[in-house]
Amino acid sequence: MKPDTSWSKFKRKLWRDRYLILLLLPGVLFFLIYRYIPMAGLLLAFKDYSPFRGFADSPWVGLKYFQLIFEDKEVVRVIWNTLQISMLQIIFAFPISIVLALMLNELRSQLLKRFLQSVVYMPHFLSWVVVVGITVIFLRSEGLINSFIGNVLGMNALPFLTDPAWFKPLIVLQIIWKESGWGTIIFLAALSGISPHLYEAAVMDGANRWRQIWHITLPALKSTIIIMLILRLGNVMDSGFEQIFLMLNPFNMESGNVLDTFVYFKGIQQANYSFATAVGLFKGIIGLILVVMANRLAKRFGEEGLY
Repeated sequence: MKPDTSWSKFKRKLWRDRYLILLLLPGVLFFLIYRYIPMAGLLLAFKDYSPFRGFADSPWVGLKYFQLIFEDKEVVRVIWNTLQISMLQIIFAFPISIVLALMLNELRSQLLKRFLQSVVYMPHFLSWVVVVGITVIFLRSEGLINSFIGNVLGMNALPFLTDPAWFKPLIVLQIIWKESGWGTIIFLAALSGISPHLYEAAVMDGANRWRQIWHITLPALKSTIIIMLILRLGNVMDSGFEQIFLMLNPFNMESGNVLDTFVYFKGIQQANYSFATAVGLFKGIIGLILVVMANRLAKRFGEEGLY
């Protein structure tokens, strides 16, 4: 009888779980092809890449393009724009999903609850092209908003789409309208796990609805909120290319150009592939550092954190 080696045990486990492995295979291949293999392209950040020389024959330049990131004044401005938009989204858009989840959770009519959930989810399924198109229709100089301002209020039309001061508020408002309802899904799932006996005990102790939310609902959401906030901090350097790109014009470029659009303009339009790759890698490193720091901070305050 052959000895039962580790390899034979491994083969038996593979055969036993063959159907689960087949189900897992498409997801593994997706991440392998579209997430891990393209990481080889990060080497361009350390090379003076030329399409004529090719990937392998382009000379190594070390950290040259990373130094240019901090020497280029335009990069500093773009990073500042990115951080501003991301922080505004965290401050104003992130809490809206929590408030919506709390409001929907307090509804006693299941029919009304399902209807309102569908209504607030729907904007998520619109593309950014449609959302920006709606914004332009409403806010252009002859649009509905400026017509109301001129005809009803007797004021001059406001340059919503060309004034740099309006760019960031419009971006945040679009995010709130489009994604806040979708963001309630995770929080509603967390709320569904709260035991009804806790609310019954609170009612017996004389707690009103506000007290129940403060002492039962919000503490039950705390871990979920922290995890979602940590994940959001990981994307703090990612403001969303499509939305920003569609809203940009020559008048608001200084206020609205962010890292994602900057990489596009530098890497695709100006064919500066190495510098654009360095900026993209720098953005990813900053996101990773923020996630690790936020996770450690959460654990220091007694929370589970992300990992």
